[in-house]
Amino acid sequence: MAEDSLKEQSEGSILTRRYFLETIGGGAIGIVAAGSAVLTGQFLSPNVLREPPLKFRAGPTENFPPESVTLNKEQKVFIVRAKEGYFSAVSAVCTHLGCITNWKSEEEIIACPCHGSKFDKEGNVLEGPAPRPLPRFAMTLDEQGQLVVDKGVMVGEEVILKV
Repeated sequence: MAEDSLKEQSEGSILTRRYFLETIGGGAIGIVAAGSAVLTGQFLSPNVLREPPLKFRAGPTENFPPESVTLNKEQKVFIVRAKEGYFSAVSAVCTHLGCITNWKSEEEIIACPCHGSKFDKEGNVLEGPAPRPLPRFAMTLDEQGQLVVDKGVMVGEEVILKV
């Protein structure tokens, strides 16, 4: 009698070993299929690098006090204003290995924190492993009186913007 009741329980039970293994196997196949679909979608979608535009507004001239060096972090450019009202735009990317440089106001130099290169306000190499000066970019003044820097156009040291 005990065997009959045990048989009835096992036959009436919804969760059999076969059903359990089929469920686990089906779930594993479903997870693999979903993962494959996601990876295939990522592979087929374009891998685009979003970079800031080469030409940008740095701001009005009043934002830059005389004899100042101001870093635009987003564009990685120093805006240099001389006492006489001359402006220049100097790259903040070190020409040695591409580190972002810092303005050291107490020493009045642009210094690379990675390998010790040092540059003057105009981007000329003073010291260190940097092989060449920091690039300088073209600057103009738009109709609203804002400085516009074009990183697509490199200029020499003799090209400055007088305001």
